[in-house]
Amino acid sequence: MNEQQSGMAGEATSADVMRIMELIPHRHPFLMIDRVVDIWKDTSAIGIKNVTINEPFFTGHFPRQPVMPGVLIVEAMAQTAAVLVVETLEGEAAGKLVYFMTIEEARFRKPVVPGDRLYVHVSKVRNRRNVWKFKGEAKVDDTLVAQATFSAMIMDD
Repeated sequence: MNEQQSGMAGEATSADVMRIMELIPHRHPFLMIDRVVDIWKDTSAIGIKNVTINEPFFTGHFPRQPVMPGVLIVEAMAQTAAVLVVETLEGEAAGKLVYFMTIEEARFRKPVVPGDRLYVHVSKVRNRRNVWKFKGEAKVDDTLVAQATFSAMIMDD
């Protein structure tokens, strides 16, 4: 157990793609995470995206040099954060959506290409009522490829 998790009740949980689809409304081709692991309610989670050449965005971004668009990496961060929020709020979040409010300090450090496994680390910075703020980092093989700070609002569907 690391410092972040010390003093926390319970254990980390995870969600496979079927559970993710129960928690958030995103569907193919816009579901940007395949699994969420190490969900520490009200604290942090790690989303996993297996990037394949079959992704629809690669047909136009870019056909000869396929690169995952940076905005979709940030979307994967947001979806991972949404799973964390819904798991944290449990029944209280049923039927609600999580909408982006701000994206700050976004940095894209290295291209993400077919065959990469993207690990999306999100940590809660704070929340006040229905507004949550997160720090996100995306990594491939322990190499930082993108990072951002973002906030989202939970609203009724």
